[in-house]
Amino acid sequence: MRIFVDMDEVIADTYQEHINIYNKEFNANFTKVEAENKCSDFWKCVPPEHQQNVKDHARQVGFFRNLAVIPHSQEVLKELYHKHEVYIASAAMQFPNSLKEKSDWLDEHFPFIKWQHRILCGDKHMLKGDVLIDDRAYNLERFEGRAILFTSPHNIGEERFERVSSWLQIAEMLV
Repeated sequence: MRIFVDMDEVIADTYQEHINIYNKEFNANFTKVEAENKCSDFWKCVPPEHQQNVKDHARQVGFFRNLAVIPHSQEVLKELYHKHEVYIASAAMQFPNSLKEKSDWLDEHFPFIKWQHRILCGDKHMLKGDVLIDDRAYNLERFEGRAILFTSPHNIGEERFERVSSWLQIAEMLV
């Protein structure tokens, strides 16, 4: 199988990083559980005067380089990579620093995924394969293969796609 895997909110925890930065900048104490239960996108959790600040986090140098790894993604992806044709497919053109930072992050956390299997792009509509795992419904809408929605607070109400909430579920389905 040819499997495409998104980065942000699928293997890299951008949601938590927004919380970490916000808590540091504004001496706040948001937790991920509290934020997930309160709002779909983290920027909606904060006072209106701080919302643009949160939206701008992804423009900061180091944002994409310092993300935590989503639990079990490394070991499951390694198994999948050895059995199937696996590509990381991430929209990396929107934010100026993300292209290099995402590549460096993959080198550190997923070194077994060689550069030839990394698609850092602007739009994923051109992907052709068997499976796409992504947290954004708009990326799955035009995919012609099996579209798997990885649960994130912003997509809780989405019901059009097969859904997973962990990499252990992905392992059961695809390994």
